Amino acid sequence: MPVPAKKNTALSGHLDEQLISSARRTLDLESKGLRALEAALADGLAGSFAAAVRIIHDAPGRVIVTGIGKSGHVAQKVAATLASTGTPAFFVHPSEASHGDLGMITGNDVVLALSWSGETVEFSSLITYAGRFAVPLIAVTSRSQSTLARASAVTLALPRAKEACPHGLAPTTSTLMQLALGDCLALALLEYKGFSVKDFKALHPGGQLGARLKFVSDIMHSGDRVPLVGSDMPMGEALVIMTEKSFGCLGVTDRNGRLAGIITDGDLRRNMGPGLPTALTGAIMTGDPKTVAPDALASAALEVINSLSITALFVVEDARPVGIVHIHDLLHIGVA
Repeated sequence: MPVPAKKNTALSGHLDEQLISSARRTLDLESKGLRALEAALADGLAGSFAAAVRIIHDAPGRVIVTGIGKSGHVAQKVAATLASTGTPAFFVHPSEASHGDLGMITGNDVVLALSWSGETVEFSSLITYAGRFAVPLIAVTSRSQSTLARASAVTLALPRAKEACPHGLAPTTSTLMQLALGDCLALALLEYKGFSVKDFKALHPGGQLGARLKFVSDIMHSGDRVPLVGSDMPMGEALVIMTEKSFGCLGVTDRNGRLAGIITDGDLRRNMGPGLPTALTGAIMTGDPKTVAPDALASAALEVINSLSITALFVVEDARPVGIVHIHDLLHIGVA
């Protein structure tokens, strides 16, 4: 049976150090690029950025995001982020544009073109088309005097920054800055439009994000399923209801139907004794229970449940209980 070769731990350890050093150098250089972009937004880029946001906001059509190579990949992500945050957008490949895809662009649209050099030859047809039909063109480039920039209504001039690639060739810092600026545009537009959580939910019905965007009213138990008793009911009767409802708790209401307290397994243990069956619910309950509103996000309900180490939460509207949500309901829809 062959004997496995011994691993040279010294050489392996040295290689690991080199790899980690490379990763840290990459992050350092890319972080410097983001800091330079932030500084630019506080200075010379500020006016152009605000103008770009207003142009996109006021356009009756969509944002056509374009780019080629690595900038093209970033452009696709920027288009997806814009669309998912309430600004209709899609990606058009500049080469395909000159072979018929220009027909996707209307005079109501805005073109957002990403090119680090601003001299991408594949943009020529698109630039000509935008000028002919008065389609606003916004350039994202590092060269404010480039062909693309001169043809644009607004130029978002990215600061020059060193690529993380040790050869200075692979787009790394530059594409990260493009991506970050695209996020800035999308979120500024989101806030400008007043795009709400409800709007976000309408565009993200699926997956875990869709689950976290569900409202408590979407998943709560209501009507006869809610374990409620009055404050003057003997515990012998209340325990039957508590067992039937299977939530491990009871909500106790006052004469006006408002939630006055809650009875949990802990309350039962603290009051265990021969007098428990005849004791009234109002004497056993814990007052001022933690509740949640029906229009709260399911994720917010989960945060409350986890922070208090409880399993169920009463849903209250105008101080009156309208439902109950259990941790199993949240786990079932995939919020956790």
